[in-house]
Amino acid sequence: MIRVLLADDQSLIRAGFRILLETADDIEVVAEAIDGAQAVHLARSSRADVILMDIRMPNVDGIEATRRIAADEDLAGVKVIILTTFESDENVYDAIRAGASGFLVKDSEPAELLQALRVVARGDALLSPSVTRKLITDLASRPARRAPTGRELDVLTEREREVLALVAGGLSNDEIAASLVVSPLTAKTHVSRIMTKLNARDRAQLVVLAYESGLVTPGSSAAD
Repeated sequence: MIRVLLADDQSLIRAGFRILLETADDIEVVAEAIDGAQAVHLARSSRADVILMDIRMPNVDGIEATRRIAADEDLAGVKVIILTTFESDENVYDAIRAGASGFLVKDSEPAELLQALRVVARGDALLSPSVTRKLITDLASRPARRAPTGRELDVLTEREREVLALVAGGLSNDEIAASLVVSPLTAKTHVSRIMTKLNARDRAQLVVLAYESGLVTPGSSAAD
């Protein structure tokens, strides 16, 4: 059973999500929060697996709440899906950098929302290849980014750097396996080791790290 915490300051939106989620046999809404501070508190007490977190909430917003959850070792297993009104929301990058596992537009189809919860609950990031590439493009347009040193990736082997570049290109484990002519299990193992070495919560943060380290640049391909 996937335990879900709803965090949104609008009661009607929370009610709508609750009604939808309760139609699924494998999903249970365990708590509701009206702001980010309450979401952090309830994340601890409700033992939620996934939090549907609105970006814009009073007092403590969704990004700050996500940052606090990601920094709390006791909440290491809690995943956050950011809810936004627009797919092009400029805060999406900040949310993923803070530790979110992905994002959803609030008017997503019901089936898409349910699938998103299942994807994130099993430990994957909610970033399709197209969204991953869009994220990299968005990163490039952000001003005042720090100059990459490349030393962030010194802990990785050459093969792991190659795998990270493919992850940043939006490839799935199966696609990485095909590209490198290895088994899907080997590709998955490489990705898991990279996340451990870079202290990344999921693939979403790997994309950010790959860009910020200078390993990949917008407009380049994994084969470059």
